[in-house]
Amino acid sequence: MSRIRIAGCSDIGARQGNEDDLRHGHGPNGSYAVLADGAGGHVRGREASHRAVDCMERVLLDPGVAFSPANLSQIVRLAHFELLHHQGGDSPEARMHTTVVALWVSPDMDHVLWTHVGDSRLYRMRAGHTELMTQDDSVVHQLLRSGVLTPEHARDHPQKNQLLAALGMEGDVDPHTVVRPVELQEGDAFLLCTDGWWGEVEESFISTSLAKALAPEDWLKDMQRSIKARARPRQDNFSAIAVWVGDPSETTQGRSDDTVPRLPAQRR
Repeated sequence: MSRIRIAGCSDIGARQGNEDDLRHGHGPNGSYAVLADGAGGHVRGREASHRAVDCMERVLLDPGVAFSPANLSQIVRLAHFELLHHQGGDSPEARMHTTVVALWVSPDMDHVLWTHVGDSRLYRMRAGHTELMTQDDSVVHQLLRSGVLTPEHARDHPQKNQLLAALGMEGDVDPHTVVRPVELQEGDAFLLCTDGWWGEVEESFISTSLAKALAPEDWLKDMQRSIKARARPRQDNFSAIAVWVGDPSETTQGRSDDTVPRLPAQRR
């Protein structure tokens, strides 16, 4: 298997501060990427995302932690307990919580694990096809799955930012972790992203952009330019991590040439 390449990008958007945070790298237990989105509008959202990714990275870099789904779920729970331990009080303004999505590549680079809590997402691009690998823990997504809402109505729903699960919420947390390691293929590409990112780019544009990128940094910059060009007055923070297995553009060229990118969905 070819080497793993990783790049990250975080943009403040039109907000006063950035409540997103991310970490990625290579360690004794394999390569990893962790992305978090602190609760929008909460004073301590920035602290929540920082504590979550910092806690998870420390454990992922521990040589004694084996590559396994159970350990990945436990790492998420440790980050959750870290936030609970540092909560400031019972008032909504004093509490903090955050979404998280994480990817973990095995040391031999043959398999991958992922997990998430909240509405930060993971996409996989394989052989020209884009697939959403996570399901949002949100009120709107629950209504979509039940058929109560259409995608068009969901975009401007008043509860579109209301989460059903997040790190730091009272009680235990149940991470959505794959039950077994997933085999990697040469040319796979993964995109971890916050709602401020995925809400502004269509899946067709994600794959079209990938097909012309020479490096994961190029791919992220192209999507970032697209989001910034829309110049939304209330644009949320938007962040993403790209993980490449070899050169995905070689497997997408010729497949995405006929794809006409649609305008990104209306958000915020």
